[in-house]
Amino acid sequence: MFFLPALGTLTFFATASAYVWPSPQLDALEALRFDQTGFSVLSTTLSTFVKPCALFVFDGSVGTTSGRSNAADWIRTAYHDMATHNSTDGTGGLDASIRFPAELARAENIGSGFTNTFGIVFAVTNRYVSMADSIALGSLIAIENCGGPEIAFRGGRVDAGEANAPGVPTPEQALNSHVASFARQGFTQTEMIGLVACGHTFGGVQHNFFPNIVNVLNDPNDTEDVAHFDSTFVTFDNTVATEYISGTTKSPLVVGFNATTNSDSRIFGSDNNATMRSFANSPDLFASTCADLYARMIDTVPSGVQLTDVITPLPVKPAAVKLVLDGNTLQLFGLVRLWNTTTDPARTVSVVWHDHNQGTRSNALSFAGVSSSTGGKYNATWYRFNSTFSNTPLFLDPAAGVTSLSFVVNGQLEDQGGLGFAIQDGFMFSETSCSFGLPVAGRIDVAVRNGVNLTRLYLEAISRDSVQRIVVTEIDIPRPAQPVAANSAYSLWSMNLTDQSLSFNIGAEIDGVKYSTTDELSFTSFPPCPE
Repeated sequence: MFFLPALGTLTFFATASAYVWPSPQLDALEALRFDQTGFSVLSTTLSTFVKPCALFVFDGSVGTTSGRSNAADWIRTAYHDMATHNSTDGTGGLDASIRFPAELARAENIGSGFTNTFGIVFAVTNRYVSMADSIALGSLIAIENCGGPEIAFRGGRVDAGEANAPGVPTPEQALNSHVASFARQGFTQTEMIGLVACGHTFGGVQHNFFPNIVNVLNDPNDTEDVAHFDSTFVTFDNTVATEYISGTTKSPLVVGFNATTNSDSRIFGSDNNATMRSFANSPDLFASTCADLYARMIDTVPSGVQLTDVITPLPVKPAAVKLVLDGNTLQLFGLVRLWNTTTDPARTVSVVWHDHNQGTRSNALSFAGVSSSTGGKYNATWYRFNSTFSNTPLFLDPAAGVTSLSFVVNGQLEDQGGLGFAIQDGFMFSETSCSFGLPVAGRIDVAVRNGVNLTRLYLEAISRDSVQRIVVTEIDIPRPAQPVAANSAYSLWSMNLTDQSLSFNIGAEIDGVKYSTTDELSFTSFPPCPE
């Protein structure tokens, strides 16, 4: 089984300043950010819930006649979650506090969009991707896939443990209240105009939740009675500005029947329309301004939260790599993604593995598929480690083991600038693991390489706490009193468990560094133990 350092990075990576594989958090965030459509090793991709841009599935409405779109829900959720930020004391911000009933019950957060999006947030959240990161990514992917600009993304948001203070501006408030609210969030008056315009290029206002703003529409192509902010409400463009400046807008927050709630009219006109006129005159200016403002918005987090650098795709990235001990054989599974490439039958790709004896072996890779992201702006091709059979491992000598990988693409070596792609073979899942009937769920066998300075071995059970945050519980596997030989290079550490529903990874401390396996295990997939 393949291992990633769970805390810190390996010593020989210390001189690298950029994202270097393996890095558990960055690997997971980069995959969710860039492996969007087509071939993917992810179980859930956020773009599935965005494309086509007119798609709306959250309330059981499928098709293009509801008047609503998933993209608009993602963007509204992200802003309302961020808008609790107080730049003076550092509280609030994009931290997934919008999920708490205390926030959802506020008049400022009326509507079903927040609970809709959280159904997806829970599906993509894992130990390395927080709910807050999922909200930021979902909204960013919605914008990029529906005609918008590319937006810089940083990860590392931390999920709140309780509701934040109120703070989302509402349509009936006066202009000075809106200016003060955005200033508290960290945005100037001009930036307020831009952020509102950028957000309102999508979506609209729904009668069901805002009957004082929107009447029943009786439109068979708008069954959810949504009065849209512009005529291209499922596409990012500057129409929200051109229609406003030309006087043809039908936005319910500009020319609605209730003057008290025409907040966009007051906001857009607060600088004598200078900002909106510049947006109407230049689609490029509108797009670049929105990209900058939106990146700032999703990066608005509580003080003390340290975000990563902007995450960019690795040009060559291994994925789904794991090692398994099967008797006298190490099984090496994996894929490699070649970024910004398209299908090329003439391309040759090989994996090279380096072992503990300073030896190397190689194997030609087979084409697995193509993926794309950012609204089709980028493509990537994927290759499997084994060139003969799909999802079949490479078979390695346990004594030699494996220390790192590199790849050769059309004769060119790809090894992260000489660092290689590090592999930890000090411990791994053993195929001798098996399942019992209740009350004992089964026995987990972990193969530990002889001579490795392993001070602790444990299972990592993944669960959620009372407020839905991911919790990793470590269950120690006792060191055997007498080594149980698996083969000449590995010994087995074993433990019986009684929880048949337990899903887990394997973790270990080697030379003071913690490592974790990448794939989640469950006794339900283990063969029966011999009687």
